[in-house]
Amino acid sequence: MEFLADYAGFLAKTVTVVVAVVVILAAFAAVRSKGRSKGSGHLEVQKLNEFYKGLHKRLEHAVLDKAQLKQAHKQEAKAAKAAKKAGAHKPRVFVLDFDGDIKASATEHLRHEITAVLSLATPKDEVVLRLESGGGMVHSYGLAASQLARIRQAGVPLTVCIDKVAASGGYMMACVGDRVVSAPFAILGSIGVVAQLPNLHRLLKKHEVDFEVLTAGEYKRTLTVFGENTEKGREKFQDDLETTHRLFKNFVAHYRPQLSIDEIATGEVWLGQAALGKQLVDELKTSDEYLAEKAKSAELFQLHYAQKKSLQERVGLAASFAADRFVLSWLSRLNQRFW
Repeated sequence: MEFLADYAGFLAKTVTVVVAVVVILAAFAAVRSKGRSKGSGHLEVQKLNEFYKGLHKRLEHAVLDKAQLKQAHKQEAKAAKAAKKAGAHKPRVFVLDFDGDIKASATEHLRHEITAVLSLATPKDEVVLRLESGGGMVHSYGLAASQLARIRQAGVPLTVCIDKVAASGGYMMACVGDRVVSAPFAILGSIGVVAQLPNLHRLLKKHEVDFEVLTAGEYKRTLTVFGENTEKGREKFQDDLETTHRLFKNFVAHYRPQLSIDEIATGEVWLGQAALGKQLVDELKTSDEYLAEKAKSAELFQLHYAQKKSLQERVGLAASFAADRFVLSWLSRLNQRFW
């Protein structure tokens, strides 16, 4: 027992020291970041042709003997010389990535990347977006889709590649593409709107706790968590959902008029193979396959807008990411398909 008491005392002291250090570091970071310009960042550009060429070279050196290597190098040099003599200019493909969370936070980087691309790209070039998102907030994904619409409006071909999932708000973004390419088992669709919230009014009433909701405007608050919800409030809330769904359907139908919108806008999802049959996508292919083929005839440039974050932002982002992963992992265990 004495040992346990000593250990508990030691543990308490250790925790106190750790907490104190974290508080000091957070305060120090706040002082350092104060006055800095928010939103400062820079554009990183990588030529993907070099990446693919590096993979090819590494495999060549591992597999071919000296004579075969010499012959391969001669053929490559001959082809490069012929291309230079012909003066042919390869088309350019600008590769962007969007990994969406509930708030579509990646839009902040996407908007700068698109602005950079449109300052140089022409209708002879192409933008490829590698998209992964299960959707989220209506207004956030509406903005993300509007950013992609800028590419279409500029007359620059846009191809959207989906390897895992583009559902709900994710598909709202995907449908903007001139061409939508999907892996065979990617999840697509979910053209619907959902909202849910608990109501604790009866629990509060049971414990004789009053909760007052005061509003100016008949529909300022329709449904609440703590107040007593009315049938009129429910009807208005449902009407708002239907209006949003109608706008969603119209948006998708505008960019993919070939769809039977009433048939697919039921909130259902389909795997890539079935989505192809319903014309949600145009081709079944992974983004790796699509880009590797493009690299043979075009110059590929991957863009990423990097923004420096403060210590507080990094800690908060890590905590938020961990929480999101936990919730998604827990939900996936409740509703997951297995082979």
